[in-house]
Amino acid sequence: MEKKETLVIAIGGNAILKEGQKGTPQEQFENVMTCCGPIVDLYEQGYRLILVHGNGPQVGNILLQAEAAADTVPPQSIDLCGAQTQGQLGYMLQRAVHNIFNARHVNGKITSVVTQVIVDRDDPAFRHPTKPIGPFYSEERARALQTERPDLVLKEDSGRGWRRVVASPKPLRIIERDSVRSLLDQSHIVVSGGGGGIPVAVEGDHFVGVEAVVDKDLVASIIARDLQADKLIILTGVDRVFVDFGKPTQRPISRMSTAEAKTYLNQGQFPPGSMQPKIEAALEYLEAGGREAVITSIDRLAQALSGESGTVIFREV
Repeated sequence: MEKKETLVIAIGGNAILKEGQKGTPQEQFENVMTCCGPIVDLYEQGYRLILVHGNGPQVGNILLQAEAAADTVPPQSIDLCGAQTQGQLGYMLQRAVHNIFNARHVNGKITSVVTQVIVDRDDPAFRHPTKPIGPFYSEERARALQTERPDLVLKEDSGRGWRRVVASPKPLRIIERDSVRSLLDQSHIVVSGGGGGIPVAVEGDHFVGVEAVVDKDLVASIIARDLQADKLIILTGVDRVFVDFGKPTQRPISRMSTAEAKTYLNQGQFPPGSMQPKIEAALEYLEAGGREAVITSIDRLAQALSGESGTVIFREV
């Protein structure tokens, strides 16, 4: 295949386990198959591809299972939950892509890399954890958990119960960067940075796992920057970015400069926990020298690359 551009594609965890679904293996695999068709299309066209997936719903399920078996099975740390879901979702992506390869008679390759991301223990996020994860607890159960594990932070969530919150520190770099580059150079689709990577901190001359959750779009941005990708593509539930979203004045944006994106951010146009981290990830990539970031939905991926859909964010020259 003639080598084209290098694309880093970030896929949300909710694309793999959709809202309202039970989360059965069959449901998740069917969702993955739907995601992977357009990705294999790009591979057949010669694009070099790195996939970064979310894992929020899957980690949540692991924590629910742990709570149900709390009397008999020791709880898993958050970094181990991240590692488990990297294996789980990497396997599902590999199986789906191989099945599509076989159906199309494509001699292709895909490999998942268990990816660690370095974070700073002194990141302010550790002093003010805000990321909710796992099940809702009654106040009685929350107090019992707090007694069992004083390190846990639990907060009441809008009358729905108590929930654990963890830090979401800024990712600094991925440890397996050279492995990803080597596989990419050998024409593999590479799955890397799943769920934002497994957060680790440097202590002396070794790494230690950290109880935290890293934003997968920010990690995708770092991978795109470090591997000098031509485009960072962030897939979400809408085909374009909107301003005044949900209002009568709502309008889509097909192209915006980094300066325009910052203005909209400062105006509060992009909600935290939704579009805001995607815009911030795009800006970080572009300000580090990236050429173009694209935000769109999986079913409009091809059209977004041809300029017929999606939102393109570009760096002024």
